[in-house]
Amino acid sequence: MLTGARSRLSWVVVVPVLALVALAFTWGRDLASAVVVVVALVLGASVLAAVHHAEVVAHRVGEPFGSLVLAVAVTVIEVALIITLMLSGGPENASLARDTVFAAVMITCNGIVGLSLLLGAIRHGIVLFNAEGSGAALATAATLATLSLVLPTFTTSRPGPEFSPPQLAFAATASLVLYGAFVLTQTVRHRDFFLPVTAQREVVEEEHADPPTNRETLTSLGLLLAALVAVVGLAKVESPAIESGIAALGLPPSFLGVVIALLVLLPETLAAVRNALRNRVQTSLNLALGSAMASIGLTIPAIAIASIWIDLPLLLGLGSTQMVLLALTVVVAVLTVVPGRATRLQGAVHLVLFAAFLFLAVSP
Repeated sequence: MLTGARSRLSWVVVVPVLALVALAFTWGRDLASAVVVVVALVLGASVLAAVHHAEVVAHRVGEPFGSLVLAVAVTVIEVALIITLMLSGGPENASLARDTVFAAVMITCNGIVGLSLLLGAIRHGIVLFNAEGSGAALATAATLATLSLVLPTFTTSRPGPEFSPPQLAFAATASLVLYGAFVLTQTVRHRDFFLPVTAQREVVEEEHADPPTNRETLTSLGLLLAALVAVVGLAKVESPAIESGIAALGLPPSFLGVVIALLVLLPETLAAVRNALRNRVQTSLNLALGSAMASIGLTIPAIAIASIWIDLPLLLGLGSTQMVLLALTVVVAVLTVVPGRATRLQGAVHLVLFAAFLFLAVSP
């Protein structure tokens, strides 16, 4: 996104402003179907614009703070969508955070990884990546998922798949610690583990565009804040239509989490595919697994604080079908990552797992 910042400056400036105008005209009103569609398009464009401006700011401040800026921006969008829809849906949406985070893990570890491996292998044959860095990222993501999404199903302090307040506080703290440790490892201590490699297993330094000026950075910061406000507000405006649409299609309420995760992860998906086609699959894996970790390591603590502040029930434990999918995903991902190279077959396997997740989300 950064390399073409100037050429795309027009739309990334216009969209946040347009989104705020749309929010002002639609807030608190009953919307016609055509208006709902337009607002949904503006909401999606606002998410893309917000991530773009977060990347500009991240590029200016450098690592490791840059990764945190981008992750926090995406997390704000995800948390805002979750809380907005939980408030509008009441206790019936108590499992929305779990459904969204689990969907994010399936989308990143199977959808994005599978698509990147398949497209990269189709264009370049066997694709190469650094097993040490990808393995560390996968181990962190698997630990985060287990602590936050699997353990609540088996704890006994609360009835149902729910943590007690001390357990939730521990899970939130552990998530933050693990995510922080990974960011420091990736961006400071062992940065070379996460850089693309050649056929001779030589590390290739990433190409960086010139950092933006102070004026461009401040402009992007202001537009980032505007886009985030617009996303939160428009999500509230759209929430009745989204829930009604899911019910009208006969889909289970949990499918709402899939919709949120797909929207939030759209920019990372596009970026991962572009890098895979350029034979930089390591960067694609960094984006996929990093997004999985951010979805758990930052979203769960934020939702935990929000649930205490606004007294929302929070069901985090996965069901048996979801745990089987998560366990199979981890096993397959380990077998994919360990060799440090992959073919079309590995990509196809991950995409079939992603298709199974989508099918079971529609027809549990």
